[in-house]
Amino acid sequence: MTIDTTHTSFSNLASVPLMNVSSEEGKKHYDVLRASLKGADDKLNPFPFDLSSYQKIAIDPFTTDVLTPEQVDAIEKNISLCRDVMVFFTSCGNKSGYGGHTGGAFDTVPEVVLFDAFFRACPDQFLPVFYDEAGHRVATQYLMAALDGYISPEFLRFYRKGHAKLPGHPELGLTPGIQFSSGRLGHMWATVNGIAMANPGKRILLLGSDGSQMEGNNAEAARLAVAQKLNVKLVIDDNDITITGHPTQYLPGFDLEQTLQGHGLAVTAVQGEDLVGLYAAVRAAVTTDGPYAVIAKRSMAPGIHGVEGTSHGHDAVAAQYAIPYLQKRGHKEAAEYLELATATKDPHPYQSCGTMNAMRKVVGQTVTDVISGMSTEEKTNVMVIDSDLGGSTNFNLIQKSHPEIYVQSGVMERGNFAAAAGFGMHPQKQGVFSTFAAFLEMLCSEITMARLNRSNIFSHFSHSGVDDMSDNTCHFGLNLFFADNGLNDGYDTKLYFPADCNQAKKLVEATFPLSETNKGLRFVFTTRSKTPMVLKEDGETPFYDDSYTFVPGKDEIIREGSAGYIVSFGDALYRSLDAVVSLKAEGIDVGLINKPTLNVVDEEIMEKLASAPLCLVVEPLGCKTGLGSKFGSWLLMTKYAQSGGKSLCKFGSIATHHEGCGGLWEQAYHQGFDSKSVQEKVKSMI
Repeated sequence: MTIDTTHTSFSNLASVPLMNVSSEEGKKHYDVLRASLKGADDKLNPFPFDLSSYQKIAIDPFTTDVLTPEQVDAIEKNISLCRDVMVFFTSCGNKSGYGGHTGGAFDTVPEVVLFDAFFRACPDQFLPVFYDEAGHRVATQYLMAALDGYISPEFLRFYRKGHAKLPGHPELGLTPGIQFSSGRLGHMWATVNGIAMANPGKRILLLGSDGSQMEGNNAEAARLAVAQKLNVKLVIDDNDITITGHPTQYLPGFDLEQTLQGHGLAVTAVQGEDLVGLYAAVRAAVTTDGPYAVIAKRSMAPGIHGVEGTSHGHDAVAAQYAIPYLQKRGHKEAAEYLELATATKDPHPYQSCGTMNAMRKVVGQTVTDVISGMSTEEKTNVMVIDSDLGGSTNFNLIQKSHPEIYVQSGVMERGNFAAAAGFGMHPQKQGVFSTFAAFLEMLCSEITMARLNRSNIFSHFSHSGVDDMSDNTCHFGLNLFFADNGLNDGYDTKLYFPADCNQAKKLVEATFPLSETNKGLRFVFTTRSKTPMVLKEDGETPFYDDSYTFVPGKDEIIREGSAGYIVSFGDALYRSLDAVVSLKAEGIDVGLINKPTLNVVDEEIMEKLASAPLCLVVEPLGCKTGLGSKFGSWLLMTKYAQSGGKSLCKFGSIATHHEGCGGLWEQAYHQGFDSKSVQEKVKSMI
């Protein structure tokens, strides 16, 4: 493969091997991925597009006032090719079950193609990288890496698949040709400011989005860029679509043009699908010194029937829409490929586990049910504030049932949490908040403020841990204990992580209603993935049946054991249960403890564990900040240990310790909290 080094920057890691099917290492990687399809695509073209038809033209914006007809034709053909390829491989993600995002990357192709031409014409004027503050639009980065020769295009159909090195957000050092890690939504502008400072005389492109611009740190970045006259050039895709709807409807008053002008930026708004107008706007941006924002207004996923202008375009375009789109565009082979069954699943059959279901859905439903049982007056003491993720946390059910106490807000986690906490400062009121667990890290200061103000707030953080997280490392919900950042005499804080849907329902019923004994800061964590029902030893009866009562702070014995205990919670618990059943069958009598209240020491259970032969914590959280990082100290503080007990238990832990591998169920195996790995760890401790 010949590498086009046009887009190489100072941060490109040369040590990352190319994903080249012609090399020995690349072919081995490719063959493993292809084997997972079990021959389904053996008779089909794995990449039915000709990337060599992309015209690597050069356009000097400093001397080209208006595009020539030939330049317009070349740019339009490049746009068509890129958009068609993106629809194909992101829809492969939809069909395989690994998901992804089409619309945002599809939208921004015109500005990407124009800036690519600028980079080629004037390499001395630009840092030639497509920095993007919406990392889920990673299809742009992967397509450009393929065009540049870093990735054989055949790999693209494995978008977001486990171990494909094509995760849901760009990660520097993982994928060849990737120049930066985007992190979470709306986190790049401030970083790009620093890049501009490090590269004086260079113009820095930042692809923006209306959703990203809602984040508060963008306001700080704007002020710094203006004050320092940084040559940051933003092209913001304003498609008026986020996950839960249209910002113009749920966030009236938020206007990108007025907001950025208020910060002092030069701003031009233009129709993004008008190539001539878009060129004039971005040309003005790059030929003007200092920060400049071009707002490209367009419908999301323009031209994709059934998807255009809807939130369906945010995710990977479903095959039912991609197939007719590709057929209409003349890509018969690509459409045929999307007819294949390419989904994978965890191959392990879990023992003593029942029906799979989503705890995050149960939490949203149960909160809705509890509110439905309140009187009209009682409801006035509750205020639910969403951060554009109600569909994922299932809090949109509250919106449908009780719109009078529901605020559909934007991508503004810090401000929304603080508002919920402010509502809950009154002793008879409580705020309710929900988002993804990864975003908890942004809320540490607001959580401290809520505690200092004695706020009552009930929070649901879904997508905790790593399971089913093809968005990969930046979306892992690892640092849940950051929420318990107060002192011993601070306002009450509880961290809850149920093991299955039955327990999740009972937990919410017990902890959501505000009372003298149930107040303060309550955090409920759930996974993105479905989890199975935990069963009793008969393998049939739900462990958390109708007779079960959730008690905050109480650990629960799932299985007794004379050889020691595994302590677990969340999605790691059913994997640990399977390990326990297998170990017992081999004559190793290990028990299992569920710890649904993460940050409270159950003294009775701790004494039991301290005197046991071994104690192994198995969790999906981070190894540096999770339960295991605290549990050894807790064991040393038990009465048994302090009294010089005969023999303190052997202690070990399994937790998330690697950056992600992409994929869904593959993440647990990658981190070593799958059943087999747990069994091996126990055997090593005996």
